[in-house]
Amino acid sequence: MSKNDTVDRVRGPELELSTSIGKDDSALVIGLISASSPDAEGADDAAEPTLAIGDGILDDAQAAAITAALTALGATGSHGEVTRTAAPETLPVDVVVAVGLGDADNLDDADQVRQAAGIVARELDGLESVATTLSAVDLIAAAEGLFLGAYRFDEFRSEKSRPKKTPPQHITLLVESKSKEARAALERAIAVADSVAIARDFVNTPPSHLYPEEFAARARTLGSKAGLKVEILDDTQLAAQGYGGIIGVGKGSSRLPRLVRLSHTAKKSTKKVALVGKGITFDTGGISIKPAANMDAMTSDMGGAAAVIAATILAARLDIDVSVTATVPMAENMPSSTAQRPGDVLTQYGGRTVEVLNTDAEGRLILADAIVRACEDDPDYLIDTATLTGAQMVALGTRTPGVMGTDEFRDRVAARSADVGENAWAMPLPAELRADLKSRVADLANVTPHRWGGMLAAGIFLKEFVPEDVQWAHIDIAGPAFNTGGPWGYTTKGGTGVPVRTIAAVLEDIAANG
Repeated sequence: MSKNDTVDRVRGPELELSTSIGKDDSALVIGLISASSPDAEGADDAAEPTLAIGDGILDDAQAAAITAALTALGATGSHGEVTRTAAPETLPVDVVVAVGLGDADNLDDADQVRQAAGIVARELDGLESVATTLSAVDLIAAAEGLFLGAYRFDEFRSEKSRPKKTPPQHITLLVESKSKEARAALERAIAVADSVAIARDFVNTPPSHLYPEEFAARARTLGSKAGLKVEILDDTQLAAQGYGGIIGVGKGSSRLPRLVRLSHTAKKSTKKVALVGKGITFDTGGISIKPAANMDAMTSDMGGAAAVIAATILAARLDIDVSVTATVPMAENMPSSTAQRPGDVLTQYGGRTVEVLNTDAEGRLILADAIVRACEDDPDYLIDTATLTGAQMVALGTRTPGVMGTDEFRDRVAARSADVGENAWAMPLPAELRADLKSRVADLANVTPHRWGGMLAAGIFLKEFVPEDVQWAHIDIAGPAFNTGGPWGYTTKGGTGVPVRTIAAVLEDIAANG
């Protein structure tokens, strides 16, 4: 399989606006508001669930027939419940598929709509073209949820195991008017969802096919296509320029490291944002080798790099008026005769020395190099993100990122993350943990001598490399970047694309408010 097969592939269904159901649509997808909602129009103790549809899509007889059929089948409108029924003969589709939106109050929460759209998208396999009224509830949330819920990564399956039924290739979003505002909203939603899917593709591509050199090449292809300025440093350049962290981590592998720089320039704004993402294309732990069980999930250890590459591409696609530069270190952490050892001392880019007590705490070593390089550009803000610590999952579970950094910007990032449904949670950087990073022989050690507050200690390590005048946020996505369980909402199994939407929301916030 060539690089272009995966870089240029179609990552989701074609989405378009229409004021009526198309002749090629075989199903109508509608939202169903819970009958128990006191705010549902016409609801009472014995009420039926309410259809969430815009004006002019269905006539009263059609709406009544669909409601009666769904009620007879036991549909309640509870969030995520999916019910199918035959369509009335007067509709130009064969089937109606209803997805529960929950209580009417849920309609104010875009992520509830986005999740419902993602859930129903997974129930539409085998239907080539469908129409939906979910767009009448929240056009952007519906479009993003349907696109991401329909996402599949079958690039490495042969015809023998490739699913026979595929998600819809075309989805018609029904609206009252194809206004300029509606067209702009859909264009934005497609850009966001496709960028999340780019990050998912990177994470889902196996390490046999995505190693530092190839990762950098794909970043160049996608970045150049989006109009970004792209710079790549190879291992020789990294060594010559003193990137000791990246070289130290990557020297144990025959597939040598890279550093990628992608830049989007604002048209008017003078604000500059630096993005840094951990790009460990596979992590064995190095000499401090990980247990064999579940090591295959370490194909996701470049989830932070995937997210910042995709977010920078998205900044260009949305033409966000803030200058963004992503600095992305890429390496493979392997055990070999050339690998760094526990007890080695390396010199990070910028001159700081670090005693490597644990080679499995490698992400912070490559991030430190990249952070120092990124801050040479004098950014106003710095966001770094990484699948950094198992302690993140211990503290917050597998769906909630932890965000640390300078207090004001940390809280701003957490707030924007909540807005888009990625729900990063603000965490502290306790000053007392800094003493535990003292080294016997170097400026600092890469780990503490205990297991307490591991996520926070990693943040404190990174803080050492961030200038005091830079507003900084570090997002730990060790769990949220990779879904090892079953699909939920618009999140499919494997790469999730977190925190692309958080970063994009923060960039737009900075563009709007400084």
